Amino acid sequence: MPTNPDALVTTDWVADHSDDTSVVVIDVDEDIEAYSRSHIPGSIGFDWKDDFQDPVRRTFLGPEGFAALMDANGITNDTHVVVYGGNNNWFAAYAYWYFKIYGHEKVALMDGGRKKWELEGRKLTDETTTVTPTSGYVTQEPDADIRARREQVLAEYVGAPDGVALVDVRSPAEFSGETTAPPHLPLEAAMVPGHIPGATNVPWATAVNPDTGEFKSIEQLKEVYEGKGLDGNDEIVAYCRIGERSAHSWFVLHELLGYDRVRNYDGSWTEYGSLVDVPVEKG
Repeated sequence: MPTNPDALVTTDWVADHSDDTSVVVIDVDEDIEAYSRSHIPGSIGFDWKDDFQDPVRRTFLGPEGFAALMDANGITNDTHVVVYGGNNNWFAAYAYWYFKIYGHEKVALMDGGRKKWELEGRKLTDETTTVTPTSGYVTQEPDADIRARREQVLAEYVGAPDGVALVDVRSPAEFSGETTAPPHLPLEAAMVPGHIPGATNVPWATAVNPDTGEFKSIEQLKEVYEGKGLDGNDEIVAYCRIGERSAHSWFVLHELLGYDRVRNYDGSWTEYGSLVDVPVEKG
């Protein structure tokens, strides 16, 4: 049982609530065409970049922009939002974290994401869902306790001093500096390869059953992270390349295992690895 049982719902739960007007299912991906091709009936498609990111700067939408996005899609503060997507919920987990930043209380991730829904042969459609806009969505003060910023990383976390653990959730090849980005994204690399000194490499995928896309059991997850010395006693900062894989690991550590002090560094390696004159390790 997850520490936060409301954070995760099953595909059965989503299917059973298909007619529940208080529930809105959103499909989040980096490839918006995935939604156009097929999606859960009644779900709303969100593009990770076009919808959630600032159109000019590298950051996510501010409070007013987020509230406007919710209003435009008929999502109120009382809406139970369920998020799912491809890549074993990479960008869906980012969206979950993003909702939590702005204090949306009723939000959950669909375990297994698009993969599990398809494996189970459940209904899909290519029809775009019609939404009725609302108004008056109110964001909470951004939760600074679950986000790490560049200045914090440089001042407090480099080298993983006592009381701090840095978790690099990229692939071993990215961590060691053999590559600077996943093979299918060669143009989205930082200036230098390597990792933040003191970081421990725990690839995000170690938390997932590769056959179904579901999270591993709590016992298995504890074995993975405690085996790397991560037992929740330290403040943990997770990072990857752009913040989506580390949001997935943040979800595991914070919501499933219940580690209280976990931050996602969404600047991640594309920011840190392009800074001038900062400590970097390879190997």
